Amino acid sequence: MMRRPDPTVWGDVDGPFTADEVAAYDAKGFHIEDGLLTPAQVQSCWTEFSRMADDPRVEASGAVVRERGSDAVRSIFAVHRHSPVIDALARTPRILDRARQILGSEVYIHQSRINAMPGMVGTGFGWHSDFETWHAEDGLPTPRTVSLSIALTDNFAFNGGLMLMPGAHRVFVPCVGETPDSNFRESLQEQKVGVPSDDAVTDLGLEFGIEQFTGPAGHALFFDANSMHASSNNITPYSRANVFLVFNSVENAPHAPFGAQAPRPAYIADHDTTPLTPIDATEFA
Repeated sequence: MMRRPDPTVWGDVDGPFTADEVAAYDAKGFHIEDGLLTPAQVQSCWTEFSRMADDPRVEASGAVVRERGSDAVRSIFAVHRHSPVIDALARTPRILDRARQILGSEVYIHQSRINAMPGMVGTGFGWHSDFETWHAEDGLPTPRTVSLSIALTDNFAFNGGLMLMPGAHRVFVPCVGETPDSNFRESLQEQKVGVPSDDAVTDLGLEFGIEQFTGPAGHALFFDANSMHASSNNITPYSRANVFLVFNSVENAPHAPFGAQAPRPAYIADHDTTPLTPIDATEFA
């Protein structure tokens, strides 16, 4: 493990985050924003999730990932491409300007998806840093990326709510071993490559502790690309679903993968680095 040489907050531009919130994000690697979406906006996103889950064109694109051994939807990728509602969501000033504020530049969507943690059968995500995969398989040079997870259902501690290690984003954990060809086909269901060892997770957990993102639908979590995070299986009847948007700086455009033979397909790691343009806030309702 090595101390991260890159900043967490890349600029000093004004934006929706207060100075105290920016400082806390810099220290912890994440920020929870209560009530980012209204109930009506949450319902609009949920309606889109249901529509995409039943759309044969979305299925044919490869964007739908199902739970291993089940037809239950685990994730739908490239949702900003398949849904004008999600595209508008990413461009609303209260969201887009927060990403610009943290990253100190114009941004584009590197990845978007809706993660569904279906009741009784939803399997979790082991401890990992997203940047390890985005660097090795997508070619992002630095962790100049901010992720946004918005709850579409109530996120409880017992239905797979996301766990994070506050401050561990300042430590980079390189993962040993070669990346198999088309690793994404397996890793999207169960990630076994590009994850830290149990010893590394133990050391980080003892040093930094663990907090959890919970709250009602509409609450949101902004977190750094190098945050160490995980979620457990959902063995409750209460399904959990979150919209997940990854904003990358246009100054951090991907190169050739640093640890894979070929980049992942565009529906997983978008190849269009055109800066996002904001919309009128009233267009997303």
